[in-house]
Amino acid sequence: MTLLERHCRNLAACGVDNLTLCVGHEAAQVAEALRGVSRPATLLHYNPLYTLGSSVSLWSVRQTLLCGDDVLVMDADVLYHPHILHRLVESAHRNCYLMDRDFAPGDEPVKLCVAGERIVEFRKRVADGVHFDRIGESVGFFKFDAATALLLARLIDQYVADGRREQPHEEALRDLALSKEVAIGVEDVTGLPWLEIDFPEDLIRAEQQVLPLIHER
Repeated sequence: MTLLERHCRNLAACGVDNLTLCVGHEAAQVAEALRGVSRPATLLHYNPLYTLGSSVSLWSVRQTLLCGDDVLVMDADVLYHPHILHRLVESAHRNCYLMDRDFAPGDEPVKLCVAGERIVEFRKRVADGVHFDRIGESVGFFKFDAATALLLARLIDQYVADGRREQPHEEALRDLALSKEVAIGVEDVTGLPWLEIDFPEDLIRAEQQVLPLIHER
């Protein structure tokens, strides 16, 4: 089963009604992979500027952020236990980021730092002097209510307008998390198996280690 089909099944099981897929490289193959897949009503949005990075990808589907309903923003390259998505959707926090405290150190994971009940940093590199009680890796899945999704749309719009379109979308998510305009909660999913698949060795680990853990839980 493809990651895409897993996403579709998990989203449908959580009661998600509509799905927007931002595609670029090999878009036709993604469209073909959706054939026969049970899924929410799906809009396939082609972003011709996909090589510029994830900020432009999120900006290109900003109309979904402006839909007036709760919104999930999700990386598509993640293999994960369905309970992770349920934890996000069912969280009492109207706006929510996910944290896994069991992560490998290094510059690749996006770190989520929390002091008390507030996010104080959200970046791959945490600067010296940032004080926090908990630190973990972001899973790459986020939940926003309509008002906060609107704020995110405005932030990402400003990134593009200011010529910062090659910044990763996590920078806009960081601005949102650190803003005093909105309260964002954190759900700890430590112990639930998941893996972001970026490199060939990640695929091997996904097949040999993570997938068996998902099946046994």
